[in-house]
Amino acid sequence: MAIENFMYHNPVRILFGKDQISKISKYVPKDKKILIVYGGGSAKKFGTIDKVKKALEGYKIGEFSGIPANPTYEKSMEAVELIKKENYDFIMAVGGGSVVDAVKFICAAVLFEGDPKDLFFWGNNEPAEVKNALPFGVVLTLPATGSEMNDGAVITFVERQAKLSFGSPLVHPQFSVLDPELTYTLPKRQLANGVVDTYVHVMEQYLTYPVDARVQDYHAEGVLKTLIELGSDIVDENKHDYAVRANFMWAATNGLNRFLACGVPQDWATHILGHEITEKYGIDHGRTLAIVLPSLMNVMRNSKKDKILQYAKNIFNITQGSEDEKIDKAIQKTAEFFESLGVPTHFKDYEIGEEAVEILTNQLEKHGFTKLGEKGEVNLEKIRLIYKGAL
Repeated sequence: MAIENFMYHNPVRILFGKDQISKISKYVPKDKKILIVYGGGSAKKFGTIDKVKKALEGYKIGEFSGIPANPTYEKSMEAVELIKKENYDFIMAVGGGSVVDAVKFICAAVLFEGDPKDLFFWGNNEPAEVKNALPFGVVLTLPATGSEMNDGAVITFVERQAKLSFGSPLVHPQFSVLDPELTYTLPKRQLANGVVDTYVHVMEQYLTYPVDARVQDYHAEGVLKTLIELGSDIVDENKHDYAVRANFMWAATNGLNRFLACGVPQDWATHILGHEITEKYGIDHGRTLAIVLPSLMNVMRNSKKDKILQYAKNIFNITQGSEDEKIDKAIQKTAEFFESLGVPTHFKDYEIGEEAVEILTNQLEKHGFTKLGEKGEVNLEKIRLIYKGAL
């Protein structure tokens, strides 16, 4: 097989390094009225909001806080109403991927003439087209999702108990500030979640089937190796090593800026299965991915055999034994890496029992997710086996 046709366009300007917040006024027109959107208060507590305001001195500025860790449609619509009422026309997202995801949807919903719920992927439906969106910038405080350099988002619907995808080329950030020093205030749990989320983003684009996309494969393997080599240092909340955090921040961005996806098949079943766990049990997103991925690799080992063997050799230097033994060891090494970060890989670690298998499978069926994976082979039967294997 050969690399597939693709079109790649990424307009996001990256301002990487120390003190880059001070430069953002260059990229915001002087006549804009700016709404700063952030989460639970850490951006305020640690002075990041003040830095943004100082950099935008002379602009008309407002604030909207309270975006939750799993950004909700309901909270986002509160911001939409405020923006319409106060006529804000540029948004600054200050936070991690949750805040950035929320702002992407908010910027599209403000100018959308229909029901904003129609902008989402509901099962296999086609969402409404985004024809216009407010411009926005990002100051990233938590590396994990890559949302600072892509056009996608995931939003939680509290009423419908679902996490749904949203995206449009019109919601790429105008610019994103990536200052590694902003990660120094993060606790170990968030750092570990970020490492796992980045790792699994890469795996969703890499661990499918070969199409001889060597640049993408080697790039993906480079990101994975970086995370493995630096993992213990990244999650040490007291080790403020600039080089380590800089490599982590750039790895997270490269994990989902869509470059790795160029011309290759993609999976995303791990994320969809993980979203259901978060929605039902409230477990951190990164931790749900650590629960699902090793079991999914095992259940889908035949379909993914060639890439798992490549992964085993190139990432963990596993060259001895039968194909099944190599696959087993690669899965084991993956789980061990997550565990080494302090991230458990089984439902039992969260005191969740066998009842979860049917509950979660039924939820996926209800939400229309019944043919997942790069070949559409992850059906309800395999979903049950994946969840069961993660108990």
